[in-house]
Amino acid sequence: MKIKKAVIPAAGLGTRMLPISKGVCKEMLPITDRPAMQYLVEEAVGAGITDILIITARGKEVMENYFDYSPDYEGALLKKGKESECAELRRIAEMANITFLRQKEARGLGHAVLCAKSFVGDEPFLVLYGDDIILSEKPTALSMCELYEEFGRGVLASQTVSEEDIRRYSSLKIEPIRDQVFAVSDMVEKPQTKEARFSCQSILGRALLPPSIFDILEKTEPGAGGEIQLTDAMRVLAQTEGMLAYEFEGTRYDMGSKLGFLTANVTQGVLHPECGEEFKAFLKEFAKTL
Repeated sequence: MKIKKAVIPAAGLGTRMLPISKGVCKEMLPITDRPAMQYLVEEAVGAGITDILIITARGKEVMENYFDYSPDYEGALLKKGKESECAELRRIAEMANITFLRQKEARGLGHAVLCAKSFVGDEPFLVLYGDDIILSEKPTALSMCELYEEFGRGVLASQTVSEEDIRRYSSLKIEPIRDQVFAVSDMVEKPQTKEARFSCQSILGRALLPPSIFDILEKTEPGAGGEIQLTDAMRVLAQTEGMLAYEFEGTRYDMGSKLGFLTANVTQGVLHPECGEEFKAFLKEFAKTL
């Protein structure tokens, strides 16, 4: 079954990015000249997604404006003969059918996904976590969709993380199926001891879920942090229906952290067609002063 719908939870406060996140939502912080949210939408579209629901919160209306038409900018650009720049603004607004839904209270990632139940209906759907940008030659979301079509099971994007980092993420109980693909039978959120974890393989930024996850989420009690954790619901799914983990290639940037934001801008800035070479030259000179 082709995957056509995606959900992007983007209702978090972004406290790790204060003070800027007090005035600018973290999902709209840029990597050079494109906001993080655009990277997520483009990855979904590259996987064949046609309908996207972005879960927002108060103060995040700027995302709706960004993916809308911009008559003022388009008119100004056309007057200056900048047709290609105008066409790019149109492309952004027309990439997919993008709708927005407000999560009225912060009750966790699981609750945010549950808010998408009526949008998703009885279809499998992709979840792209609002903080996580994954850049790779082949879109991670596309590989996950292909695996769902092959196996008919939910798919998690994963990588091996350090023993220190696993305490901040989830830990998966896995068995190898083939290169980069694992069967997942259990998981735990934020294991604080070596005994509590299954492995150092962790969910990072993407999940492709069957619609049965909604029945599970409706029965999921608040977990870590007093919030409804998506990982707790996916654990039930893994134990009952089974899930897959796809160990993706490429680089992940945590755009909800200052270091992730800076790293993304430096590593991608040197590749920018307009200013990359000059920026690279600047960095080489600047590095001599460190």
